[in-house]
Amino acid sequence: MASNPAAPPPGILRHPVQLLAFGFGSGLSPKAPGTAGTLVAIPLFLLVNAALANTASPLLWYSLFIVVTAVAGVWICDRASAQLGVHDHPGIVWDEFVGYWITMWALPAGWVWVLAGFVAFRIFDILKPWPIGWLDRKVEGGFGIMIDDVLAGVMACICVHVLVWLVAAG
Repeated sequence: MASNPAAPPPGILRHPVQLLAFGFGSGLSPKAPGTAGTLVAIPLFLLVNAALANTASPLLWYSLFIVVTAVAGVWICDRASAQLGVHDHPGIVWDEFVGYWITMWALPAGWVWVLAGFVAFRIFDILKPWPIGWLDRKVEGGFGIMIDDVLAGVMACICVHVLVWLVAAG
């Protein structure tokens, strides 16, 4: 029987890079690993958001958090992909984490916005409208793995901010 190149080797989560890349195991979900990864990103977002809430400049610190996790994600995804020998393995979901965190930038607190961000991000990440899909197909390496989700997060963030504005204006 031929081995499945998309199947991660047993014990993969013992490697710190793979543990992060596979979203603490969420990327091992047999169905919709990207959605599973995004679901795990939610409590992490809530923890970070709560930790930054009492700082002098929470939005500045959250923005720095996004930049650091995105830049680290390029390295994490590149290393994980190289170790697996598969570009953009479906189980690599660190990019979904960062994409969701970007989506949630400067949104109001509350479960309705957490859910709206989740839905908006998943729509953009799954449908990959231009230029997301083009970047996904054309850009290689860790940057290629990350950039389509970063852009999906930016587009989802804009859409949810418009929704916030419409609700406030309503």
